[in-house]
Amino acid sequence: MPLCERGTILSDMYEIFEHTADLGLRIRAADLPTLFADAGRGLTSIIAANLDEIRPVTEVPLRVTGGRLDLILFDWLSEILYLFESEHLLLAQFDVRFADDVLQATAHGEPLDEARHQLEHEVKAITYHGLKVEPTPDGWLAEVIVDI
Repeated sequence: MPLCERGTILSDMYEIFEHTADLGLRIRAADLPTLFADAGRGLTSIIAANLDEIRPVTEVPLRVTGGRLDLILFDWLSEILYLFESEHLLLAQFDVRFADDVLQATAHGEPLDEARHQLEHEVKAITYHGLKVEPTPDGWLAEVIVDI
């Protein structure tokens, strides 16, 4: 990923920015399913530097309910982080669907292989600080700070 002059990492889907001792993730997308899929991919890119080396050999169904989109984003990213911490599962591709206030997704990835996957940061937690999901003239914007 290219690194811009202020230390942010940019991709076509998301931006990682420095935030005191933590990292921030800013995602812009045309629709909510893409926004949440890119947020998941952005979180995994903070954990593993070589995101494109993660093969989609394992599928995991995920479901998050809630009324507020920012809280759904928090729970969504926390679930992805939990799967990495508890099962060492790196998830890098997401098929996300929304029905009412329910996010349903199929996440694709594989178990951590330290010979192939380069770990980047230890993400301790998703935080509520600066958490937002909001519509924009071009679609949607989300921001979240992760504790590293």
